[in-house]
Amino acid sequence: MNLLASVRKELFEQWRTYRLLILVIVMAVWAMLSPLGAKYMSQIVTGLAGDQFANLVPTESTIMDAIAQYVKNLPMWGILLALLLTMGSVAAEKEKGTAALMLVKPLSRASFLAAKFLALGLAFLLSVVVAALISYLYTLILFGPMEVGPWVALNGLMWLEMLLTGAVTLLLSTLLRSQAAAAGLCLFGILLVNVIGGLPKLGEAMPSQLTTWGTSLFTAQPVTAWPAFFVSLGLIVASLVVAWIVFEKQEL
Repeated sequence: MNLLASVRKELFEQWRTYRLLILVIVMAVWAMLSPLGAKYMSQIVTGLAGDQFANLVPTESTIMDAIAQYVKNLPMWGILLALLLTMGSVAAEKEKGTAALMLVKPLSRASFLAAKFLALGLAFLLSVVVAALISYLYTLILFGPMEVGPWVALNGLMWLEMLLTGAVTLLLSTLLRSQAAAAGLCLFGILLVNVIGGLPKLGEAMPSQLTTWGTSLFTAQPVTAWPAFFVSLGLIVASLVVAWIVFEKQEL
């Protein structure tokens, strides 16, 4: 079995177990709710407040409010789903013994890991494209047109952040035999990165700056975050290389 066939097998497994469908649906729903929430949230809050805030005038929402909601919702769910979908990708197959069977095909261990990561990347690429199209359509209807270039760049940067979560979780799933331990450690790592992101100097190179960069593209003075971009790429490559080195030495 070659790499391409292994990627197809991983994608078919995602489809057969409904993981791909669930991923696309969840991302699409939050993509739809983001501009809707931005448009009507102030009216809803004012309506629920009743007479206590009778004199409160709902503020007029803008395209930037819709983008802010999108950036708030989609990366959060994307990172969570990347963690959940990847935490058992290697650990579960080692537990069940299916990893050993796959490697008898013959399939190299590097190709085994690469196929899992490529299939994950393609699944999230599909979900982000669907989410971006849906959110753009709803934003167009509710607020007006957005600049296409910055919108594509923003979604690309969010996709990169999701890939990073997938790569780190794949590494932990390779190191550990427990899916729960892999998920727990990755979640701890995400929280740690968010804490470091608040520090003045180190925060500029943290992956969380990618969405800040993408959002700023819609403003008059966009800010770049190339350190965060290259750190994210470096961490993805490092995670995959370490996972391969460790996996080569493991007894299955």
